[in-house]
Amino acid sequence: GDEMKQTAKEFMSSIGVDNMLYDEEIAASKAHARMLRQNKLISGEECDQMVDGLDHVQADIEAGKVDFKVGYDDIHGCIEQLLEEKIGPVAGKLNWGRSVNDQVVIDTRLFLRAENESIMGSLKELLDTLESLAKEHVNTIMPGYSHLQRAQPVTLAYHMLAYYQMFKRDLRRFENCLACINVMPPEGGALAGSIFETDRKKMAKELGFDGILPNAMDGVADRDFGMEFINDCSITMMHLSRFCEDMILWSSVEFGFIEIDDTFTTGSRVLPQKKNLDVAELIRGKTGRVYGDMINLLTVFKGLPMSYNRDMQEDKYALLDAANTVEACLTLFVEMIQSMKINRGQMQRAAKYGYMNATELAEYLMEKGVEPDRIGEIISKVVVYAINHGKPIEELWLDDLKQF
Repeated sequence: GDEMKQTAKEFMSSIGVDNMLYDEEIAASKAHARMLRQNKLISGEECDQMVDGLDHVQADIEAGKVDFKVGYDDIHGCIEQLLEEKIGPVAGKLNWGRSVNDQVVIDTRLFLRAENESIMGSLKELLDTLESLAKEHVNTIMPGYSHLQRAQPVTLAYHMLAYYQMFKRDLRRFENCLACINVMPPEGGALAGSIFETDRKKMAKELGFDGILPNAMDGVADRDFGMEFINDCSITMMHLSRFCEDMILWSSVEFGFIEIDDTFTTGSRVLPQKKNLDVAELIRGKTGRVYGDMINLLTVFKGLPMSYNRDMQEDKYALLDAANTVEACLTLFVEMIQSMKINRGQMQRAAKYGYMNATELAEYLMEKGVEPDRIGEIISKVVVYAINHGKPIEELWLDDLKQF
């Protein structure tokens, strides 16, 4: 029986993942202590004891003195226990007017706010990098593709700026998400409010929240702000993955458009001529992982009755994983494209012998009044003639073209 209880206790513990929230837990607890003092629920001396004790707990954690695996249910219980060891029974008063249910939401919102801002910073760096690349390659001609077939000539700048627009929208999504994240739950105990007369506006301001949610039950019951965050992460990963796919193709001998720095590739012991784009491939692979986090979070919440349920503890695995994955992928991706070499000559050759200006020739014939149903046949003959003579269309003489 005791063994089973221990197994169940370990099963229910989330300390292995939520220990990452210790900084947010301590910041929120200090703000809560000051709020209790302001509302005359504890004395100034008790508040000072709590804040000093929490500072010492934080120092111990950062010095690696705390083993998060030993007997802690979650980060809240852990900090509470460590604080009691520092300052004694007065630590118990710190929980007046709050519960673990709203503590965890405050911590999660604080954590996601920081992650959201960090991702926004990385996206801005990516946009700057793409803008610099575009400015540098306004005259770098390359094939534009549809269906992975050469379609029309474009510039590398134009191609880069297509991704620029995608990532710019991603940045806007994270900006909107920040407003959804940065609202404090009203610390209404488990769900129905608190018996303590408290004013939490100063606490919200101290923690940098834009406002306070109006309903305590809603405050503890939903994680839609987290779902919105992972959705934005998923879309960003999708854009990164598509860009990586282009880079993987462009790096192949068949394309030869770019060369990725050795820092981001690996060789093969069996096939030494190969240069594998492992970082780009892993970003492409980790996209599926972030999609999985999204499905995980939506599925956990889809059938939960109001208000708090223990299932919600599972949210942190998805949120922490998605945040860490996107941040790592963005950082490496920016470094990778900043260091890649562009083979302008090969891009131009591919455009030149792709006969992609056939469209422009067709438009020219339309302007000259040639019947539309004849144009397709004429262009086909011109392209075959050009291929047979080993010339691009633009190098054919007018006399060559007139025979068609």
